[in-house]
Amino acid sequence: MIKNYFKTAWRVLWNNKFYSAINIAGLAVGLAVGIMILLWVKHESGYDGFYRNASTIYKINSHIGSSSTAQVWDGAPAPLAVFCKQSIPEVINSVRVKTRYEDVHFEYRGNKFTEQHSAYVDPSFFSIFDFEFLDGSAAIPFKDDHSVVITASTAKKYFGTSNASGKILVANKENFLVTGVLQDIPDNSKFQYNILFPMSLFAKQFRGNGAWKTIDEDLGNYQYEIYLQLQKTASPVVVGKKVTKLFIDKKGGDAKENFFTLQSLKTLHLVTADGNTGALKMVQVFLSVAVLILLIACINYVNLSTARSMLRSKEVSMRKITGASKMQLFVQFITESAVLFVLAAVLAFLVIYLLLPLYNVLSGKHLVFDLKNADVWMVTGGTVIATLLLSAIYPALLLSSFRPLQALKGQLSFGIGASSFRKLLVITQFVFSIVLITSTIVITKQLQYIKQKDPGYTKEHVFSLPLNGALHDHYAAARNELMKESFIGGVASSDNSIIGVNGTTGDTYWDGKPENTTFLIHVNGVDNNLIPLLNMKMAAGSNFTGEPSDSAHFILNETAIKQAGIKDPVGKSFTLWQTKGIITGVVKDFNYASLKQAIEPAIFYYGAANWRMYIKTTAGDAPKAIAAAEKIWKKYSADAPFQYTFLDDDYNQLYQSEEKTATLFNAFAAVAILISCLGLFGLITFVAHLKTKEIGIRKVLGAGTGSITSLMTKDFIGLVLTAFIIAAPIAWYAMNKWLQDYTYRISLSWTIFVMAGLLALVIALLTISFQAIKAALANPVKSLRTE
Repeated sequence: MIKNYFKTAWRVLWNNKFYSAINIAGLAVGLAVGIMILLWVKHESGYDGFYRNASTIYKINSHIGSSSTAQVWDGAPAPLAVFCKQSIPEVINSVRVKTRYEDVHFEYRGNKFTEQHSAYVDPSFFSIFDFEFLDGSAAIPFKDDHSVVITASTAKKYFGTSNASGKILVANKENFLVTGVLQDIPDNSKFQYNILFPMSLFAKQFRGNGAWKTIDEDLGNYQYEIYLQLQKTASPVVVGKKVTKLFIDKKGGDAKENFFTLQSLKTLHLVTADGNTGALKMVQVFLSVAVLILLIACINYVNLSTARSMLRSKEVSMRKITGASKMQLFVQFITESAVLFVLAAVLAFLVIYLLLPLYNVLSGKHLVFDLKNADVWMVTGGTVIATLLLSAIYPALLLSSFRPLQALKGQLSFGIGASSFRKLLVITQFVFSIVLITSTIVITKQLQYIKQKDPGYTKEHVFSLPLNGALHDHYAAARNELMKESFIGGVASSDNSIIGVNGTTGDTYWDGKPENTTFLIHVNGVDNNLIPLLNMKMAAGSNFTGEPSDSAHFILNETAIKQAGIKDPVGKSFTLWQTKGIITGVVKDFNYASLKQAIEPAIFYYGAANWRMYIKTTAGDAPKAIAAAEKIWKKYSADAPFQYTFLDDDYNQLYQSEEKTATLFNAFAAVAILISCLGLFGLITFVAHLKTKEIGIRKVLGAGTGSITSLMTKDFIGLVLTAFIIAAPIAWYAMNKWLQDYTYRISLSWTIFVMAGLLALVIALLTISFQAIKAALANPVKSLRTE
């Protein structure tokens, strides 16, 4: 019996190749894209959830500053890790992690390597986060201060084998013994480090912070990520309050309530320390898009199946008359759907294998589609089964419910309900498609606005390179050599990149500063050449002069002056850290961070030689300027590989996530429209088939091609227009919410929605017009002979 079901199902699919191909293609594309998106969603939402103790691990966040400058930092003072483990009963273990932001240059047997992903960690790192050791021991990861633990891929890169324990790496003329090799850290972990150094090494290199001489005393530096492993029954809120009390007891003075809070390890990837859920919302949006695309594919199947059900009414009636029960017919039609879905799923798997490399490039991930992986089957199997059940049950019920005598007499009618249901499904398809099209237009326009907006400085044709070792010590000489070249328009230096938020401090004072307030300000050391090189504008006062007296001079941005409430700032005293100086200038506000956030207070202090060199050139002279910089680099820093980045590339990095989102949304909208159009094409073909005789009679009576085409297409055009009316307010609400994440953003003009609606309408017209015109041009004699 079961074999007969499958034979019949295959025969039906084979005899209706055109409609089967449309259904299989629509479902395959929908399943492929839906599964790929869901794999991405699972990857993102599963960050750092694979550790044995993940549910009990929390990071300490610090709530710094007050009023308009209040911020939440994801770092905390190093001593807290020790204090918490010693004094808070709920804390089982603690660990400090300090990322090394500078490149580390290694050498092994004459081969040189540059490592950009390294960190200092306490030994407890390997017991709290249970990474697998291929060699070495989590109990004793470091033998001494000059030991390192590396990943398997790093070992193969450096030594040609993962069996690297006992091998020696040389960095800065110091030997480092490899004492452990880790299995490569999963992509969906925040700890993307290749080499881990012992925290004790950093402790020895620490030069003190005022009265605090060691990192275990330094309560004023918030550069450490501190993770606590708590008892399963412990309350993170209660522990956070105990951490705050400990800090007050050890440091003295007052700290506001909840000065320190705990954030669950599992939420770190999608929720920032200050509670911003932008990344989480994006995962939710992608999940919604996956569901929408799968729904569109299901709607296609339901529409074509129910529309063509009338053609199978006599078949069903004969089956019933010969003894087939309603349940048998239901099982038969479910089997047909299942066979079709198996074929669609196989094709979807092939599409995924072909498109996954491109998808990984667009999404910036390293997703793997491996059918031996249980997670892949959980997503894939769940998606296929849910889609099958959603789209197969209604057509099967409809087909198995025919009354045989009515069908054989040709009196079968589904009434208004079935027709209205199909129209509703088509409208739903295009509502989803128009919302996606609108989203892509808005996201693209916002990104264009960001790129075109003047950030307050010139970023074009400016590149930078780190000032390492001897190059830092001989900066003045190197600058003089470069400035002799006609193709170099300027050379300057700064302590950090001018792009992004770097150092921040609350150690400031000025006359009139309110008591018991912390004023947070972003700090960067620059020389007297940086402001003119970048064409920054002065709102008041003057730039640094390059004289020794500049060591007691400060330049603040407009926001800092405004929020500090300093009137007529030029010449007023200002204290930064332990340096009491005067404000000699006010620079006009510039966007050093993403346009998602408002400009915050910033200050420049003077440094004759800093740690980053900026070189200005022109588009045509850029290759010569880079070659000149490389020559200088090799002269002073030959031990390290030459590296540079252009300022506009650094700026674009701020919006890398948005760029990927825009590209993916373009792809999703295209897929949604493609699947919807496949459905429309199938329906218009079916309508043309049903109206063959009617079209022939109309042509005999004198109807032209235009009137017949209009007759066949007007209903579908009406459905698309109805979808636009429904989709426009939905898209406006969704995009308005998305734009709220940006302090600087475009306005949602009505033209955006009209553009999206017209695009959907044109695509729909192109889809249905071809088949409608083909039917209208058919020979009426052949049409009238059609059964």
